[in-house]
Amino acid sequence: MNGKVYIVGAGPGDPELLTVKAYKLIQKADVILYDRLINSEILLMTKPECELVYVGKEDGKHIIEQEKINFLLYQFAQKKKIVVRLKGGDPFVFGRGGEEAIFLEEHGIPYEIVPGITSAIAVPAYAGVPVTHRGISSSFVVVTGHGHKGRFPDINWKSLAGIGTLIFLMGVANREKIAQNLIEAGRDPDEPVVFIEKGTTKEQKSVEATLKEVAEGKVSVYPPAIFLIGNVVSLRRKINWYEKELEEIKL
Repeated sequence: MNGKVYIVGAGPGDPELLTVKAYKLIQKADVILYDRLINSEILLMTKPECELVYVGKEDGKHIIEQEKINFLLYQFAQKKKIVVRLKGGDPFVFGRGGEEAIFLEEHGIPYEIVPGITSAIAVPAYAGVPVTHRGISSSFVVVTGHGHKGRFPDINWKSLAGIGTLIFLMGVANREKIAQNLIEAGRDPDEPVVFIEKGTTKEQKSVEATLKEVAEGKVSVYPPAIFLIGNVVSLRRKINWYEKELEEIKL
């Protein structure tokens, strides 16, 4: 009898935003293969004998290639282990969880998908930005900010012109080019944007600007950060609850 692999979403950063199921599996796991953005507090929830294997990605390069990660999952499961593949956010939102699930399916390894709270929605919420709001935005789209092997993403930019709220994940490095393409596709150059660094953590910081200012290279921001475009950004003036709490703590 093989072990079992659980492809688990760890949420956007705050350990308290783990799902109950994710928390129970982390406590139960014999092995955890985890990514770069996993909060270190989450890794302290494991049992003492749990083996932790770092398989993250840094500076655009995988420490371990995806094929090797797939093989490690297979290897550990063959040893009758309870294996948790721990991913930031949700494993199926730009997390390559689907690729790992297909590999396990093709090799006869039992597996389960455990959804997580995606940063695309949670991080804006912590910055006081609802991704939809009556009378302001009735739609939102989540887009990757970089393409295969670090190339600029191949996107139908015109299709994004009429969407209420645009959310780019992993878009910091390409922010100027993204903004330029959106303006050329018909987005308002004066449309408000916000970058939210290290969202849902105690280091969260937000930087507001206009789309034109981003395109002109006037915005300084550092990853990991969400890049959000839309008039919902204006709601931060009223409901920026979390960063207000952080400021009060500092005082």
